[in-house]
Amino acid sequence: TLPGAPRDRGCSVPGTGAPARAASAGAVTIDREVVDRLAGHVASTAGAMLAELAELVGRESPSSDVSLCRSAAALVADQADRYGVPARVVESGGRPHVLLGALGTGGSWSADPVPGQVLLLGHLDTVWPEGTAASWPFAVADGVARGPGAYDMKAGIVQGVHALASLASRGAAERAGMLVTSDEETGSAAARGVLEPLARSADAVLVLEPGPVNGVKVARKGSRLERVLVQGRAAHSGLEPEKGVNACVEVARLVLALDAMHDPESGRSVVPTLLSAGSAENVVPERAELTVDVRSFDPSDLDGFEHAVRSLGTAHPDARVSVECVSSRPPLLESSGAGLFARAREIASALGLGDLTRARVGGVSDGNLAAAVGAPTLDGLGPVGGGAHARSEHVLTGQTWRRAALVAALVASLAATPARIDATG
Repeated sequence: TLPGAPRDRGCSVPGTGAPARAASAGAVTIDREVVDRLAGHVASTAGAMLAELAELVGRESPSSDVSLCRSAAALVADQADRYGVPARVVESGGRPHVLLGALGTGGSWSADPVPGQVLLLGHLDTVWPEGTAASWPFAVADGVARGPGAYDMKAGIVQGVHALASLASRGAAERAGMLVTSDEETGSAAARGVLEPLARSADAVLVLEPGPVNGVKVARKGSRLERVLVQGRAAHSGLEPEKGVNACVEVARLVLALDAMHDPESGRSVVPTLLSAGSAENVVPERAELTVDVRSFDPSDLDGFEHAVRSLGTAHPDARVSVECVSSRPPLLESSGAGLFARAREIASALGLGDLTRARVGGVSDGNLAAAVGAPTLDGLGPVGGGAHARSEHVLTGQTWRRAALVAALVASLAATPARIDATG
């Protein structure tokens, strides 16, 4: 691990010390009539789901544009309303978030953990800037849908709405809600105030982020985005460079040292991503700034990073280094959703989706935050496809819509046989 240090209090994730709660992993009897009915509902609405995905992709929602995110949030609420799924848009941290199902009614969701109370999670913001859809419009060919944000993760929102709609005639719908946030791609700083209390009150959390073909995500690395500042001293680069302290040289040395901390075999990644230095061509740079993306399944790697950077020191005695945490999420550990995975695997088999597999990934999601406050969490139940954050982004619509039935059946199963919430801390 990286050199140890006390947890950084300025960028720790609230709730990381919460008692662990795990869904029971015992065998669960699956009601085949329920599974078949839910699968039939999803099959009958496949065309509508595709049309709604086209609407959502066309309603651009880059994380950086709050007004566009508000417009997309209103559309999500409108789409849910078409199927009688309660929906309302709320503001938190100056940003819009959509509450659906039991959360959308404003009264049926209990603030205390209730057996069978299930929270679905998704986000409507994307990494694509406004105007991308004009040059890359939504298109479908041979069962593959393409467009900015289709895979990550607007198809997952459509899945969630239809999963809730398919449960409307059963008691399961009364305890199932979905939160759709608008700043997941930038760290969920605004969404946490809504997300964490809901996760604490949930018997189980199902995350509709993209998932692998025939699989779900049972573990995610934790992440820290760190800003490293190097302060030097300016001087004329031609007349008296010796009087300066070159921040550019110092940060270059740090970049190489940080790159040496990158250790794929242990699962730790340390990646310098953004770099700037200097103010003019003929001035010794007095300031440099470096952004570093740190990820690991081991919390100690994340907690010790700032101390590790400071311990590197500087080559020039007058140079100064400071480290600032921009955002962080703790790891999502496989133990959090072990019982949920066993249940999902049995349901997937009943739906004819094959043998569900486990994936452990480096990307983070709001599922990391849910698990951190003690909620049993299973991730990657959303769209099947690939190319997240790239022009190759695509959704395999047939497989994706069938997974909406998996989500609905999993919620129904949790209503009939709740996940057992056990405090072990």
